[in-house]
Amino acid sequence: MGYGGKLLLKQKAQELRKKGWSIKAIEKKLNVSRSSVSLWVRNIKLTKEQLEKLYLNKKTGGLKGSIIAAMNKIKKREELTKKLIEEGKKEVEKLSKRDRFILGIALYFAEGTKADKSVSFCNSDPKAIKFMVNWFTEFCQVPLEKFRCNIYLHDNLDEEKAKKYWALLTKIPLSQFRKNYIVKSKKKRFRKTVNPYGVFRITISDVNLHRKIMGWISGVFDL
Repeated sequence: MGYGGKLLLKQKAQELRKKGWSIKAIEKKLNVSRSSVSLWVRNIKLTKEQLEKLYLNKKTGGLKGSIIAAMNKIKKREELTKKLIEEGKKEVEKLSKRDRFILGIALYFAEGTKADKSVSFCNSDPKAIKFMVNWFTEFCQVPLEKFRCNIYLHDNLDEEKAKKYWALLTKIPLSQFRKNYIVKSKKKRFRKTVNPYGVFRITISDVNLHRKIMGWISGVFDL
């Protein structure tokens, strides 16, 4: 490129710089080296507004890159999580009747009442509650009308909504719900997780069934 061509590029670069263009943008626009652009515009002073705009654009670009990187990381984690869950399902395969029997014993051992009285199981996870209602019905021969239940609920939650939710899930009629235990919320206390439908408790008034379940637990865990 001759002297005249370089002079024209220099003048164009200076014009763009005066308009607030970044050195990188000028380099790309004129297809010249960054060192040449820096040399040509070094004596041009940008206004405060132009400097702030350049800084914001640079910062926004950096943030955009960070956001994209974070989203890619989240996507990879979600894909890995999905893959591991699917692998886990395949490894478990379909549960046999004995598998479900032992699983129910283990769940009761973890979350059921151990004292020598009525059978009682509580949990906030709907999957655990539904499984145990079916378990009591299938393996303990407890008819649905023998179930009694109540909810442990914070006072900032909808009691009626919670009752309808658990009744629909378990198929236990609302007439078999006992008085719920309402807990006064501590407004100053930060709670990371909130159970929107509370903790659900199943009760079966049968001390002999309780003793049998304790025997099952002993058979599984007293090795």
